[in-house]
Amino acid sequence: MILADNETKVDLLNNEAIAKTIIELLRENPDRPVTIGVHGDWGAGKSSVLEMIESGFSGNHDVLCLKFNGWRFQGFEDAKIALIEGIVTGLVEKRPAMTKAAGALKDVFNRIDWLKVAKRAGGLAVTAFTGIPTPEQIAAIVGTLEAMFVDPGKLATKENLTSAIDGVKSMLKPAETKNVPEEVEAFRKAFDKLLKDAGIKQLIVLIDDLDRCLPDTAIETLEAIRLFVFTARTAFVVAADEAMIEYAVRKHFPDLPETTGPRDYARNYLEKLIQVPFRIPALGETETRIYVTLLLAGAEIGDEDSDYLKLIAAARERLKRPWENAGLDAATVKAALGTKADKANNALALSDQIGPILASGAKGNPRQIKRFLNTLLLRERTATARGFGADITLPVLAKLMLAERFIPRLFEQAAFVAAVHPKGICEDLETLERDLAADGASEKDEGEAITANARKGSKAVEAPTPASENAVLAEWKSSDTVCDWARVQPLLSGIDLRPYLFVTKDKKDYFGPVSVLGHLAGVVEKLFGGKMMVQSYEAELKLLVQAEADKVFEAVRTKIMGSGAFESMPAGVDGLILLVKAQPGLQSKLLDFLEVLPSSKCGPWAVRGWQGVIKDPECVRRLTMLLTEWSKLTNNLALKTASELALKDTKGVR
Repeated sequence: MILADNETKVDLLNNEAIAKTIIELLRENPDRPVTIGVHGDWGAGKSSVLEMIESGFSGNHDVLCLKFNGWRFQGFEDAKIALIEGIVTGLVEKRPAMTKAAGALKDVFNRIDWLKVAKRAGGLAVTAFTGIPTPEQIAAIVGTLEAMFVDPGKLATKENLTSAIDGVKSMLKPAETKNVPEEVEAFRKAFDKLLKDAGIKQLIVLIDDLDRCLPDTAIETLEAIRLFVFTARTAFVVAADEAMIEYAVRKHFPDLPETTGPRDYARNYLEKLIQVPFRIPALGETETRIYVTLLLAGAEIGDEDSDYLKLIAAARERLKRPWENAGLDAATVKAALGTKADKANNALALSDQIGPILASGAKGNPRQIKRFLNTLLLRERTATARGFGADITLPVLAKLMLAERFIPRLFEQAAFVAAVHPKGICEDLETLERDLAADGASEKDEGEAITANARKGSKAVEAPTPASENAVLAEWKSSDTVCDWARVQPLLSGIDLRPYLFVTKDKKDYFGPVSVLGHLAGVVEKLFGGKMMVQSYEAELKLLVQAEADKVFEAVRTKIMGSGAFESMPAGVDGLILLVKAQPGLQSKLLDFLEVLPSSKCGPWAVRGWQGVIKDPECVRRLTMLLTEWSKLTNNLALKTASELALKDTKGVR
């Protein structure tokens, strides 16, 4: 069960409303030229909206709808010519019996040939406004080519040159030579006559994947569109991410000013071309939950199943007022699917479970959501294929993958601990879940007590003082994102996480080159010895490959942070310093470790020892910033003073 990531005419996002609005706008004034933009981030559903627009005009003989994918034509030839010729060729293919339009068709193709011959003759620069070369430009090319006959060795063959010159000269007959505005107007009139003779009341060109093109291709396509902007009965619908087009404008016109008045030039360029912009909104929590349910149910039941189509219809009703609804429920699914409702149970459970965090983490992007689900399903299949599928449940895997994707630091911290635990659990994670559950219960009890005391006129109950906890747990509890994730069902207390970590090895191996820590367990233990003893292990540490060094660092760091005692230097810090000295690639991880130390509890040791191993410029900057921050502390005089001295003596690390 893998979810296809292609444009579709089946609307699971309620984007049909956008497509219908665009169709109505195009039908209002078919004689009037218009350019419409369908904007949205990568994966927002722009291509699907174009599919719906094309489908909406199917069967209407008066309207000709053509699709042009700039990305697919990239690299074949000039994008302007490709678009112009593609439009005319598409017209001929879809209206083959155009006997009345034969003359107009020949005129248009002659003008296209004129442009193609001119380009082949010398790769001449076309004007930025129209894409049509001026007669003066072609005359210059002819003169250059004729002069080349003096040294034919520089050219391919004389025959080729003669053919090119004759072709260009044929474009410069005195009776036909016009200035640029006249040529533009002549092309538009010829194209307009072609549409009339072909019996086409409106031509709609759908431009897709423009934001995937290289900057030059994107701009050339937009310039070709400008050629048609004032041509009657012609409409363009351009699907593109505005940010990518603005980037293309800046790259293609590097010498232009950044702004023109109060507006950015790149934004002005796009807005002058796109007359009516539509932006596809990101999915909110309710839309995400419905989308996940529909995707998984469709994959299980079948996209074309009649009952599944009923479920889509029910979902669309919910999507009309998403602020009032909380997604699809079991009753709605049962009413739509009938006896097939059992196949959607997993879909409902997963959408309720992962919807809120997935909506926030994926920023409401449908493609990101679909990719997350595909990875989830593929990993479940992989576990089954490798023989430990019975040790994996989809809800637990989904919860861990939410952390892996959107809270990677939390995931790594828990993963490294669980990987070395004899039962594959992370005790700090279990403590977090337990404490959050207790806090929820105490808040409820406290609220009831406050209400009761208010009635009696007595003082409110004070919140209990939390017990001391290690730095990792404190870090997790201080993050709303981590706490929201920890509350997601199912809870992970008592669950062996090792099978789940093993199935995520496609990104990072938490088990090292051998099972669990293997020989690395001995390395970790050595780094907790005395300072003099630790120094003798430097040569051994240098032999570690990067993956092994990462694992050793995380094991040592986790053990240090788990001690919860920072007034004096914890065991293992000397080993951590030596490890980073032997493995300079760990400098960034060392800064991560220092930055989360509880500054109010740390002794002066936290300032010393790092300067000898932190040499990377970015890490030096981070360390200097951290010392500066510590030098301003008001609740830890010893650390404040030590940081001030370190900054004064060394002027930071250089």
